[in-house]
Amino acid sequence: MTNIVRGAGEVPDSAIAMIDSEGTVVGWTSTAQRLLGYAAGEVVGRPVWFVLPFLQNALHVWAASEQRRARGGWSGTATIPHRDGHTLQVSLRVSLLWGRDGAVRWLVSGTNIAALSAVEVAGSVRESLLTRTPIGIVVRDLELRCAWVNDVSELQDGVPRDKRLGRRLPDSLPGLESEALEAVIGQVLSSGTTAVHEYRAWPPADQRREHAFAASFFCLSDVDGRPLGVCSMSVDVTGNQRARERLAILSEASTRIGSTLDVMQTSQELADLAVPLLADYAAVDLMEFVPLGDETAPGISPTGQRSPALRRAGLASIHPGTPESPWARGEPIFVPPTSPWIGVLSSGASHLQPVLDTSPGTWVDNDPARARTVRENGMHSMLLVPIRARHTTLGVAVFVRTEEPMPFQEDDLLLAEELVTRAALSLDNARQYTRQHTAALALQRKLLPHGLKDSAAIETASRYLPADVDNGVGGDWFDVIPLSGARVGIVVGDVVGHGINAAATMGRLRMAVCTLADMDLPPDELLSHLDHTVRRQTEEDNEAGDGNPMVIGATCLYIVYDPVTRRCTMARAGHPPPAVVDPQGKVTFPDLPTGAPLGVGSVPFEAVDMEVPEGTLLALYTDGLVETRDRDIDIGMRKLGATLAAQPHRPLDDLCSSVIEALPTESPSDDVTLLLARTRVLNPCQTVSWDLPRDPAVVSGARGLVARQLTRWGLERLITDAEMIASELVTNAIRHGAGPVALRLIKHRQLTCEVSDASRSFPRLCHTRSTDEYGRGILLVSQLSSCWGCRWTSGGKVVWASQDLPRPVESEGETKGESQSESESDAGIPPDPGGAAWPKDPESRGKELA
Repeated sequence: MTNIVRGAGEVPDSAIAMIDSEGTVVGWTSTAQRLLGYAAGEVVGRPVWFVLPFLQNALHVWAASEQRRARGGWSGTATIPHRDGHTLQVSLRVSLLWGRDGAVRWLVSGTNIAALSAVEVAGSVRESLLTRTPIGIVVRDLELRCAWVNDVSELQDGVPRDKRLGRRLPDSLPGLESEALEAVIGQVLSSGTTAVHEYRAWPPADQRREHAFAASFFCLSDVDGRPLGVCSMSVDVTGNQRARERLAILSEASTRIGSTLDVMQTSQELADLAVPLLADYAAVDLMEFVPLGDETAPGISPTGQRSPALRRAGLASIHPGTPESPWARGEPIFVPPTSPWIGVLSSGASHLQPVLDTSPGTWVDNDPARARTVRENGMHSMLLVPIRARHTTLGVAVFVRTEEPMPFQEDDLLLAEELVTRAALSLDNARQYTRQHTAALALQRKLLPHGLKDSAAIETASRYLPADVDNGVGGDWFDVIPLSGARVGIVVGDVVGHGINAAATMGRLRMAVCTLADMDLPPDELLSHLDHTVRRQTEEDNEAGDGNPMVIGATCLYIVYDPVTRRCTMARAGHPPPAVVDPQGKVTFPDLPTGAPLGVGSVPFEAVDMEVPEGTLLALYTDGLVETRDRDIDIGMRKLGATLAAQPHRPLDDLCSSVIEALPTESPSDDVTLLLARTRVLNPCQTVSWDLPRDPAVVSGARGLVARQLTRWGLERLITDAEMIASELVTNAIRHGAGPVALRLIKHRQLTCEVSDASRSFPRLCHTRSTDEYGRGILLVSQLSSCWGCRWTSGGKVVWASQDLPRPVESEGETKGESQSESESDAGIPPDPGGAAWPKDPESRGKELA
């Protein structure tokens, strides 16, 4: 016999209150005072619903209910107010006690669930054991005589109620070391402490073996706080070691189940934990919508008329590699309409089949594949537990015993349900994550460019590696934006963070850049407008109070390249500078002003303009490529430059792969983006330009220049509209502009007519009346062209309009040998000493008129 006496603070705080048949509190313990805050003098003598409101009508109903009297009381959970006003979630048991002459009283015992949950093993298990385990209760008076007893006590030690009431322990239980037990009771009564004592007995229902019992003793106090008697509560702990093992299983489950946000992996973790600790074979069958991350589940017909779609997600056995199921992991499984799977899925209740019956006419007999498996593997006992979370049935967990001779019992079912409950929450979290991840991926696929197309200005290749490789969602973005005059905009940006919020922010910034680029803004002005957009949107998001500001940190690099002049203009907002590799392999990182990250404001952006030869390689990237926790950004940039310079003429896609291999990014903490662009130059015969004097008479000559050039290009079908466009643009430049005027034609994927002057005022599209003499020029240009626009230059502005080329287009090189001086001299336009707005490049310009 083990005798343990402890202080009240060393045992679970089981609050005890004794209630008479009228519902009045007649006994109170110190643990009850600690739980609810009321001293004995405040409670004893008052109705029990003063502290336990939900019992106001329940005791009278139970006392009159033969069924409730036969069951001995009630157990469950309840919300109880504390004396200071807050509420407690308490696991309660209300037990019926019998006294002399058939008198009855009630004993209320409760334990704070929150306190139990603080233990590493699940509080829910402790709660379930408290409310389901039979407890023998005996209340003794100051003379240590039995005054009240419940029916469970007789089942535990075999002593009938009438032979126990009014007697001391040695008189009713001789030969059970009752003297030691009574000494403990006397110590509790005299000291007011709480004690736990273990003893052994032979219950009448199982005389073949000795059972171990643990009894807790509590001192009951009267209204003045004086001892009224001692209450003992005893529990059969014969299977205590087994219970500890099961609690250890649940403790292990907290670390082994839910290690990832993958439903298949979580299902396998549940199966692996159950074997062999609970079962010899375990399977986890999920509804089809769970791995897909769908929001809603299909309904289950309880009659089995519509069999659910299940997929085997987890499978474990004590014989690895031996087929113990017709369905392997990952395969869809068959569920016959008569099987208990249907009942479990439709009702949400577990199914315990201690003896698996395969006789003719049973559900197993009607399922030949499973019947064969059952017989071949000696499966003799089975548990089916529904996997439910947040009011949704996710699937079924199957536990089977083959070599373990003991069939499953109720306590096995309790353990299995607790295991599955833990796994269900992890599975549902994984399902919701899968849904959000799928949405984020779809969003990002829509927001990022769907493959970069080469243009007349550059050829490109790219790589994008999100920090979370498994999930593929990040905040980096890149784009190549066609601009007027065969130019191209190249942009790379980086939003801090990962996931759907970063992806959404990235998409908003990318769309803003595209919109601003369409306005033909130079890089520094584009970044200024983008910074203003970010600040305004962040303020709106903060005012909305949704906790998801648009940007918590973003950088950007924007480059404009002109294949006619071979000039690059670039600006950056807190982003790493590009790597520029000339055709000979020399690498430079332009001395480009850093600029502040987007959203900071107050710091102006500066652009740098440089000329690059044909075949120059531009490398745009994010800091995730060149900077890691153990590698400084300068080292990464030097390594990037060396890799690019080693073989600058390799195909760009191969060069991207070489860079990613040379700069390891395993398990990166930041997204990695690399965009390579190799510059091209338009063939000299694809562009021609003229300097025009500021004289209205030159307009007709300009039309003649356009007509002759389009004839040489074989674009006669475009002459009429092109003459009209050039005429209107030149007229506007002479009439409303300033400084020298220049006309340029560019033939690439479209025919573009550009007219420049030194004015900074943009033309406006006006809707004129029939009586207006002027104002129809730009309206006419917009009607004759596929698109038109205006952009600022360092010397003024350029107004342009583009026309679609007819199909098929004649070869661009067929006019290479023709002299453009002929067309210029035939135009009859007088010399213009003012010069042109474009750089004088003999490869891209026609000869100035002289």
